[in-house]
Amino acid sequence: MSDLITHIKDSEFESEVLNSDVPVLVDFWATWCGPCKAIAPILDEVAKDYEGRLKIVKIDIDQNQKTAVNYSVRGVPTMMVFKGGKVEATKVGAVPKGQITQMVDGLL
Repeated sequence: MSDLITHIKDSEFESEVLNSDVPVLVDFWATWCGPCKAIAPILDEVAKDYEGRLKIVKIDIDQNQKTAVNYSVRGVPTMMVFKGGKVEATKVGAVPKGQITQMVDGLL
């Protein structure tokens, strides 16, 4: 697990994501989700590659249902990039690193 990725709760979503000065990639995940575990090392790489320019946070949908419901998360993993408090891009499923970086590059 990377030091560059923060695990947050519903109560921290506003301060960590909506009020962030830099774009934030939010990984909605669950402990029982195999594809979520499969993309974890990819997100660690992305966190290193974009250090200082992009924040990555993970939120467990089982423990933090309010945020998942607010953003209509239907399946995990769901990754959303927030910029200026708004969702600017979304990817659902375990996608390759190139698709994640492509989504992020358009917003930096």
